[in-house]
Amino acid sequence: MIGGLILAGGEGSRFGPESKLVQDLAGRPLLEHAVTAMCAVPELERIVVVLGAQAELVQARVHFDRAEPLVCEHWSRGMSETLRFGVQALGGPGRVVVTLGDSPTVTASVVKRFASAPPGSRATYAGRPGHPAVLGPIQIERLGSVTGDTGARALLDGPAIECSDLCSGLDVDTPADLKRIRDAWTASAVSGGGSRPRH
Repeated sequence: MIGGLILAGGEGSRFGPESKLVQDLAGRPLLEHAVTAMCAVPELERIVVVLGAQAELVQARVHFDRAEPLVCEHWSRGMSETLRFGVQALGGPGRVVVTLGDSPTVTASVVKRFASAPPGSRATYAGRPGHPAVLGPIQIERLGSVTGDTGARALLDGPAIECSDLCSGLDVDTPADLKRIRDAWTASAVSGGGSRPRH
């Protein structure tokens, strides 16, 4: 089985008091863009969204399509904890494509590229490391050694796959980041390029 995993459990303290995942972006909550992108890839047989901070608020506002929202009780221990929780919830998949809930610019075409990518690989955007990443049996077995907010970074020993031809891969850490993406999408829509430009 190829599983999809969206990590959306962090506190996001750099953004402000209300979860960034429910902030409006092009008429929808920010997290919903990541969910929609992953759900549009049929190769992913099961998709889990790991929630943590302000989970009730996020569940109330976000439409999860065919993805399953699950709450990680120990989310405050860091991304490594939510990653392990999500992989376990998928029930022993052979491969997992991992994205972040605060990366609304990552499109379905990028996720699809990683559905067939080698285990241990991850996306880069103009050379900058980003997501998706792919975990195979070896990386999954080694998840127990990962701690804190590092996620699976130390386990990704496969190829870096450049994806700037498809999107920017930008994520949202601060209100300024969200404004930058909003402005780019608005400019693209006004010029006739649609609401989700590559940049």
